[in-house]
Amino acid sequence: MDAIWERFLEEVGMNEKNIGLSTRCVHAGELKDLHGSPHTPIYTTTTFKFDSTADLLDVVEGRKSGSLYTRYGLNPTLFSLEEKLAALEDAEAAWVFSSGMAAEAALFLAYGRKGIVCIGDAYGGTMELLSSQLPELGISTHFLLGSELGGLKMLLETGAGLVFFETPTNPTLEVLDVRKISGMAHEYGALVAVDSTFASPVNQNPLALGADFVIHSATKYLGGHSDITAGALMGSKDLLASVWNWRKNLGTVIAPETASLLARSIRTLTVRVERQNATAQAVAEAMTEHPKVARVFYPGLPAFAGHAVARSQMKGFGGMLTLELNGSYEDAVRAVDRFQLFAIAPSLGGVESLATMPVTTTHHGLSPEERMRRGISDAMIRLSIGLEDAADLIADLEQALE
Repeated sequence: MDAIWERFLEEVGMNEKNIGLSTRCVHAGELKDLHGSPHTPIYTTTTFKFDSTADLLDVVEGRKSGSLYTRYGLNPTLFSLEEKLAALEDAEAAWVFSSGMAAEAALFLAYGRKGIVCIGDAYGGTMELLSSQLPELGISTHFLLGSELGGLKMLLETGAGLVFFETPTNPTLEVLDVRKISGMAHEYGALVAVDSTFASPVNQNPLALGADFVIHSATKYLGGHSDITAGALMGSKDLLASVWNWRKNLGTVIAPETASLLARSIRTLTVRVERQNATAQAVAEAMTEHPKVARVFYPGLPAFAGHAVARSQMKGFGGMLTLELNGSYEDAVRAVDRFQLFAIAPSLGGVESLATMPVTTTHHGLSPEERMRRGISDAMIRLSIGLEDAADLIADLEQALE
């Protein structure tokens, strides 16, 4: 537990075990300002001065924590945000990055040299990094569908050192069992990293379920307003130590201005996500009754294949759902092009509702055969539910599907 957060808990007479997530979102990591600001100031400074060479060396050589150089991540605004992020996942530490992909890349470079196993569907950029770019550096990568967990043991026996997966997955919302996969990996000394972007810390905490790392594209729910690009990696201090130099030397640290905006957004995280959970559930239930919709992919539906696992490891089912239409690619395009409230855009997690077709955006780079193998059809529409009224979003879907 870091010093800022520890001091706050002492002042309010609370301990970390009984303080709620919303309180953590608002108060964790906030530096007290000399002028009385309730929030940490933005330190745009690139470098920080010291009273003596000895003081400088204490920070450079790790004997004391302190600000030094912003590209290194040693900046008060970043420290404040990282404490807040660590508190959200009940982690020992957190590193912030310029994007979610930057966080994944640094993790894979630090811990992927023995081989990486990716289970289930993943974001298209992640798939490209794993399948094309990391092998060029001599890092072996292996892919298993969520239904192919029987093959994980063999890969672990041959020495794979890092197991990575999203849950829920993009775009089919498949729910993978974090406890089960973590237990299998740890039997062979492998580490487990979970991309929990779709869930957010409000709905799921992978570290508490046995994972070693949790990754967030903070651009999405943590940012929540479609106005920042950022990433976060949380875990133990010892494990994150090996990632730090990769972030420093690749120059993928977040800018202080962006860090401040992200901290601002996190203060409203729980109220936003809880509302998105409720609205997504209502939309999903309504769409199951629509004659033009063949399937609704949403963990909150009792008929959904992953519902039981979702109930066991999630506190809410999220704001993402995918519709598979009774029809063709052209039918899906016609529906998407008729949306009035849903914007056609490839991101997610913001206050505005968005729609995209995986075949045209997130998984456009996969071959038709690979998309079919993964159950990603040409008639799928992925929806990111915002903060609009559920009835209005349902009405927009109904008119678009006419």
